[in-house]
Amino acid sequence: MSEQNLQNMADLVAHCKQRGFIFQSSEIYGGLGSCWDMGPLGVELKNNIKNTWWKSMTNRTDVDGIDAAILMHPTVWKASGHIDNFTDPMVDCKSCKGRFRADQIDLTAPCPTCKAKDSFTEPRNFNLMFSTHMGPVQESAAVVYLRPETAQGIFVNFLNVQTTMRRKLPFGIAQIGKAFRNEITPGNFIFRTREFEQMEMQYFIKPGTQMEAMEQWKQIRWDWHIRNGLRPDKLRFKKHDELAHYADAAFDIEYEFAHGWGEMEGIHSRTDFDLKNHQEYSKKNLQYVDQMDGNKKFIPYVLETSVGCDRCMLAVMSDAYRTEFPGDAEKERVVMRFKPSLAPIKAAVLPLMKKPDLEGVAEKLLADLQIDYKCEYDTAGSIGKRYRRQDEIGTPACLTVDFDSLVDQAVTIRHRDTMVQERVSLDKVKSYLKDKFDL
Repeated sequence: MSEQNLQNMADLVAHCKQRGFIFQSSEIYGGLGSCWDMGPLGVELKNNIKNTWWKSMTNRTDVDGIDAAILMHPTVWKASGHIDNFTDPMVDCKSCKGRFRADQIDLTAPCPTCKAKDSFTEPRNFNLMFSTHMGPVQESAAVVYLRPETAQGIFVNFLNVQTTMRRKLPFGIAQIGKAFRNEITPGNFIFRTREFEQMEMQYFIKPGTQMEAMEQWKQIRWDWHIRNGLRPDKLRFKKHDELAHYADAAFDIEYEFAHGWGEMEGIHSRTDFDLKNHQEYSKKNLQYVDQMDGNKKFIPYVLETSVGCDRCMLAVMSDAYRTEFPGDAEKERVVMRFKPSLAPIKAAVLPLMKKPDLEGVAEKLLADLQIDYKCEYDTAGSIGKRYRRQDEIGTPACLTVDFDSLVDQAVTIRHRDTMVQERVSLDKVKSYLKDKFDL
């Protein structure tokens, strides 16, 4: 049997719509550009990814979690540099009114949309933050921003966490949350969107230890992606040659998507830029007192790991998507080879026919499994068609209740990847799933 990996993003977009992973936002109104809704299976997959990340970060003795507010004091964004530096150079076409990033087109060439010549305006900076007003009066003093990153909520809570949790350096603060950027050129499905979710951890360290911390967290984060089932040959590190204003070193973990290599996670040494600036603007003392070194005071450095949850989800789906060609009369099948622990549905219970005796056994088995696992119950169509539906949503195991089950009190368990079938006693099904599929 031969198989083919995902060849183009359009196939995955169509599959996600058809099988209930991801829908276009406000689709019945024609959609809203670069905004997406998680469907019933998408939200399960995304939550499984987030839970895996959260446990990997907070099931440590040196990392605590928080959940900071999306709306923050506007001076936060002045201190962080976002108001002054978080911009893209933009140009407009005078003919078709199209807007483009100046660094992504040839300004001496015709407009890529309408082909007009010499029609571009002078480049001007466009701030990527969404702004709104807090309170009943829309005036400039009431302007607040939807956060463009979750990191600043961690930095402004550094002292709160360090004090209340009695933390000594090094220690980290983790957070999962929504962020918003008014991207001019979003695209590639959920790779670049205007509303997205980040999984970030800021690790506070002594100045001078940042390169050691960098190597440590590069390995930790690489291993996490591999444990999620991503193939190593689809991943690579990319070093930043041009650094952000806050960084002294930076690496990305990239994944080879159908549209090419793209950043999935950033591992950055942010120096003391953020805490130092927040201390300056807030007038609060954010220095750390090192009791192990003669009560020496200093602003900690920060090593950041920041992974886009939506991009990670896109990588997991892209990596899992396979088209298999049996090479005989059997029709090709599409299968999502999710790591079982990430799969939206862990098991499908399938009565062979719509018969009360079979459905009674199947419903009792389903009720027992649902205590621990997200399961699906399906009686529509032939058993072969039901298997294929489960393959297409990535369900690791299908449990078929047949007439023999009424006699031997066992079910047939079909494996998604190999299509091998095994007979397992009803009272051992749960332990079998746990052992065989590491659920």
